[in-house]
Amino acid sequence: MASHSANKEPLDPVRLNQLLCERVQKELKYQRLHTEYSVNPLQPVHTITRKPMSWHDNLEEPADEKFLNLIHHAALEPTKKYSEPQTESQEIGWNTKPLVPMDRTDCRFYFPRRKTEVTK
Repeated sequence: MASHSANKEPLDPVRLNQLLCERVQKELKYQRLHTEYSVNPLQPVHTITRKPMSWHDNLEEPADEKFLNLIHHAALEPTKKYSEPQTESQEIGWNTKPLVPMDRTDCRFYFPRRKTEVTK
Protein backbone atom coordinates (compact mmCIF):
# COMPACT_ATOMS: atom_id res chain seq x y z
CA MET A 1 0.00 0.00 0.00
CA ALA A 2 2.78 2.42 0.88
CA SER A 3 4.55 1.81 -2.42
CA HIS A 4 1.35 2.65 -4.30
CA SER A 5 1.09 6.10 -2.71
CA ALA A 6 4.81 6.73 -3.29
CA ASN A 7 4.34 6.30 -7.05
CA LYS A 8 1.78 9.10 -7.29
CA GLU A 9 2.84 12.19 -9.12
CA PRO A 10 2.31 15.53 -7.36
CA LEU A 11 -0.77 17.39 -8.56
CA ASP A 12 -0.14 20.36 -10.77
CA PRO A 13 -1.80 23.73 -9.99
CA VAL A 14 -4.34 23.36 -12.82
CA ARG A 15 -5.56 20.01 -11.45
CA LEU A 16 -5.69 21.39 -7.89
CA ASN A 17 -7.78 24.35 -9.09
CA GLN A 18 -10.11 21.99 -10.96
CA LEU A 19 -10.60 19.85 -7.83
CA LEU A 20 -11.26 22.93 -5.72
CA CYS A 21 -13.83 24.29 -8.21
CA GLU A 22 -15.58 20.92 -8.30
CA ARG A 23 -15.75 20.78 -4.51
CA VAL A 24 -17.13 24.33 -4.25
CA GLN A 25 -19.80 23.55 -6.86
CA LYS A 26 -20.90 20.46 -4.91
CA GLU A 27 -21.04 22.42 -1.65
CA LEU A 28 -23.10 25.21 -3.22
CA LYS A 29 -25.43 22.66 -4.81
CA TYR A 30 -26.36 21.08 -1.47
CA GLN A 31 -26.16 24.16 0.75
CA ARG A 32 -29.43 25.66 2.01
CA LEU A 33 -29.88 28.91 3.89
CA HIS A 34 -32.38 28.63 6.73
CA THR A 35 -33.94 31.93 7.82
CA GLU A 36 -36.95 30.68 9.81
CA TYR A 37 -36.17 29.23 13.21
CA SER A 38 -38.49 27.49 15.65
CA VAL A 39 -38.41 25.17 18.64
CA ASN A 40 -37.00 21.73 17.97
CA PRO A 41 -39.94 19.40 18.69
CA LEU A 42 -37.59 16.44 19.24
CA GLN A 43 -35.80 18.04 22.20
CA PRO A 44 -37.61 18.05 25.56
CA VAL A 45 -38.59 21.47 26.86
CA HIS A 46 -37.68 21.96 30.51
CA THR A 47 -40.23 24.02 32.38
CA ILE A 48 -39.81 25.72 35.71
CA THR A 49 -42.68 25.38 38.16
CA ARG A 50 -44.47 28.58 39.05
CA LYS A 51 -45.10 30.03 42.46
CA PRO A 52 -48.63 29.10 43.55
CA MET A 53 -49.48 32.43 45.22
CA SER A 54 -48.05 34.70 42.52
CA TRP A 55 -50.81 36.59 40.65
CA HIS A 56 -48.79 37.23 37.49
CA ASP A 57 -47.83 33.56 37.10
CA ASN A 58 -51.42 32.36 37.39
CA LEU A 59 -52.78 34.43 34.52
CA GLU A 60 -54.15 32.34 31.69
CA GLU A 61 -52.36 33.02 28.44
CA PRO A 62 -53.83 32.20 25.04
CA ALA A 63 -52.35 29.08 23.46
CA ASP A 64 -50.11 29.60 20.47
CA GLU A 65 -51.82 27.60 17.71
CA LYS A 66 -48.75 27.50 15.47
CA PHE A 67 -46.62 26.07 18.28
CA LEU A 68 -49.27 23.51 19.25
CA ASN A 69 -49.65 22.38 15.64
CA LEU A 70 -45.88 22.02 15.38
CA ILE A 71 -45.72 19.87 18.51
CA HIS A 72 -48.68 17.70 17.44
CA HIS A 73 -47.20 17.29 13.96
CA ALA A 74 -43.85 16.19 15.44
CA ALA A 75 -45.61 13.55 17.54
CA LEU A 76 -47.22 11.92 14.50
CA GLU A 77 -45.82 8.73 13.08
CA PRO A 78 -43.81 9.09 9.84
CA THR A 79 -46.50 7.59 7.58
CA LYS A 80 -48.90 10.35 8.65
CA LYS A 81 -46.30 13.12 8.39
CA TYR A 82 -44.88 12.31 4.96
CA SER A 83 -46.31 10.93 1.73
CA GLU A 84 -43.22 8.82 1.03
CA PRO A 85 -40.39 7.38 3.16
CA GLN A 86 -37.62 9.83 4.06
CA THR A 87 -34.87 7.27 4.78
CA GLU A 88 -33.88 3.86 3.47
CA SER A 89 -34.89 2.15 6.71
CA GLN A 90 -38.39 3.65 6.53
CA GLU A 91 -38.98 1.90 3.19
CA ILE A 92 -39.28 -1.39 5.07
CA GLY A 93 -42.83 -1.57 6.35
CA TRP A 94 -43.96 1.75 4.84
CA ASN A 95 -46.87 0.17 2.96
CA THR A 96 -48.80 -1.78 5.57
CA LYS A 97 -51.96 -2.43 3.58
CA PRO A 98 -52.10 -6.00 2.24
CA LEU A 99 -51.85 -6.36 -1.53
CA VAL A 100 -54.68 -8.90 -1.60
CA PRO A 101 -57.72 -8.51 0.68
CA MET A 102 -57.96 -11.12 3.44
CA ASP A 103 -60.35 -13.93 2.54
CA ARG A 104 -60.67 -16.67 5.14
CA THR A 105 -62.29 -19.04 2.67
CA ASP A 106 -59.29 -18.99 0.32
CA CYS A 107 -56.93 -21.77 1.40
CA ARG A 108 -54.01 -20.24 -0.54
CA PHE A 109 -53.65 -17.30 1.88
CA TYR A 110 -55.26 -18.48 5.14
CA PHE A 111 -53.58 -21.12 7.27
CA PRO A 112 -55.40 -21.42 10.60
CA ARG A 113 -53.96 -23.45 13.45
CA ARG A 114 -55.39 -26.92 13.59
CA LYS A 115 -55.42 -29.17 16.62
CA THR A 116 -54.85 -32.88 16.16
CA GLU A 117 -54.53 -35.75 18.58
CA VAL A 118 -50.76 -35.31 18.64
CA THR A 119 -50.73 -31.55 19.38
CA LYS A 120 -53.39 -31.53 22.12
